[in-house]
Amino acid sequence: MTATVLQEAQAAAKADNLAKAEHLYRDILSKSAGNNEKAIAEQETALYELGALYRDHRKIKELGELIHTSRTVMSGLAKSKVAKIIRALIDLFSTVPGTIDTQITVTKDCIAWAVSERRNFLRQSLETRLVSLYIERGAYFDALNIINTLLKELKRLDDKMVLVEVQLFESRVYHALRNIPKSRAALTSARTSANAIYCPTLMQASLDMQSGILHAEDKDYKTAFSYFVEALEGYSSQEDARAVSVLKYMLLCKIMLNLTDDVHSLLTGKMAQKYAGRDIEAMKAVAAAHSNRSLKEFEEALETYKTELSSDPIIRSHFSALYDTLLEQNLVRVIEPFSCVEISHVAEIVGLDTRQVEGKLSQMILDKVFYGVLDQGNGWLIVFDEQRQDATYDAALDTVRHMTAVVDLLYEKASKLN
Repeated sequence: MTATVLQEAQAAAKADNLAKAEHLYRDILSKSAGNNEKAIAEQETALYELGALYRDHRKIKELGELIHTSRTVMSGLAKSKVAKIIRALIDLFSTVPGTIDTQITVTKDCIAWAVSERRNFLRQSLETRLVSLYIERGAYFDALNIINTLLKELKRLDDKMVLVEVQLFESRVYHALRNIPKSRAALTSARTSANAIYCPTLMQASLDMQSGILHAEDKDYKTAFSYFVEALEGYSSQEDARAVSVLKYMLLCKIMLNLTDDVHSLLTGKMAQKYAGRDIEAMKAVAAAHSNRSLKEFEEALETYKTELSSDPIIRSHFSALYDTLLEQNLVRVIEPFSCVEISHVAEIVGLDTRQVEGKLSQMILDKVFYGVLDQGNGWLIVFDEQRQDATYDAALDTVRHMTAVVDLLYEKASKLN
């Protein structure tokens, strides 16, 4: 009887008859399954399919209520199966945009229930999920509070699989808070824990991706690229959407290393063809601008692909450095023929505001990119020839230093004789 109702519900869902399908699924869930394994399996299927139906029709409130009411249905199931079902139902939210706050509320509610039922495994699983939601939302300190509590429990229980995941989250949180040393320490702990167990492909890819991000922070783009290659292989083999982000990071490394030919070979490779889209086109436009050393093209690329380039904090932070490098290169090229030039003329050539150019020139002089002074009264930049240091002074200082060492040694020997 129940099997027939389930088939009717599936047929109604396929025919896009939401009201009928919902009524039939609810009917299956309202009946007690007892110890009947077949009825329990059908109720489990009904839960998944009704949840998917709500997700597809963007019925977020109803999906949240389903998770809440499903606890009665799952009361007779094994604890491990309950954890799996609840996580799966909460994961249904992830494909619906703008539901972070709802996911956090529902997850907190489930955690409270798990605590009241003394289901520690489920609570830890849900708290790990809550940490990932807080990171996505940008509530890093809230995430860190849960992480610190979880780490103590997991180390005591020696649950390596969840421990690796939480330590990886810790590394991501500290990186977002710009505490790179702690982020690196957390990642090292995660890798150490991962070495003691069989690490799933996606988890290993996430570890490699985080390693690449941290090496990129140290400007070690060559090592970062090798980690991103490993991460891309892992994500690509599992058809994970994060593969696109990793491919962008690989292109970023080649751009920052000024390896234009490598960028071109990556863009014409299999992976670029597989993940072709606006994200890859955005990186292609940036690579072309960098190759041409054109600040105008770079700004146009940032404007055209604003969503693709500015939404990712990793890309955004490195492109700020790239913009500064390009601006420096352009300014050096413009002022090279002059010994004295109006700042407004330099700003006109590079197509930027005079005040912005003046500030950058001042910074370049302080960083000794070139030698010169700014005459702000007349609005001029006076450029000097590079000062050549006389090697005689260095040689004289070395001689005095060696003589001091000799005199000190002679003094020590004389003291011993006396």
